[in-house]
Amino acid sequence: MTVYVLDSSALIRYLDKEAGGDRVKAILKACVTGQAGLLISAVQWGEVAGNLRKRFGAHEEERVLSSLLPSEAEIVPASGERAVHAAELRADHKMAYADAFALDLTMDSPDRVFVTADYGFKSVSNLAQIEFLPAK
Repeated sequence: MTVYVLDSSALIRYLDKEAGGDRVKAILKACVTGQAGLLISAVQWGEVAGNLRKRFGAHEEERVLSSLLPSEAEIVPASGERAVHAAELRADHKMAYADAFALDLTMDSPDRVFVTADYGFKSVSNLAQIEFLPAK
């Protein structure tokens, strides 16, 4: 079974009803029906929370976060081991630290597909399966 790892940019595209949002919606539905797994790094989840809070305030952030992911999805904690590996990815591939957490999570299994709207991941597309959402 395919397990999708969502980037914060993918969830924001979905929330904003932008290009690729329909693809993210389909992934969320596949998770609910048991046709796919769904993961997001706690670091990426925090990026979504911060984006919502900055744009809409604390109350709206809480409301949206509580209903955004299906209960079948898993928010994966940032363990010490994962933090070190993310730091290594950041240093070796000159990428943002938060992005490295998402890539590391995807690299855990060949059945995982990273879904992103961030074309900066093109430079590491040899390290994991990456599905790029359409450009705006």
